Amino acid sequence: MIAVELTYQNPDPERISLRPQHRERLQRLLDDGKLYAAGPWPDDSGALIIFTTDSIDEARQLIADDPYLHTPGVSVVGYREWNAVFGVGRVEAG
Repeated sequence: MIAVELTYQNPDPERISLRPQHRERLQRLLDDGKLYAAGPWPDDSGALIIFTTDSIDEARQLIADDPYLHTPGVSVVGYREWNAVFGVGRVEAG
């Protein structure tokens, strides 16, 4: 799985107005089996999105069309491989 961390520089009204489209897109990715989990930090300074792919390039493609990324102050902090060891979706290490 690939974890993507987003940062939000400010509470931009444009980003907030796009929240329904952002969440609809995430729901489609979840329904398609491409999204494992997603959600904002409690202080609304950013979010964590975990994709089911093992490819950082595919994660970049999946997030590229997210409406939030086309608003001021939103950027990707980084992409990291992530392994679910406990909880729902636990993946056995090879």
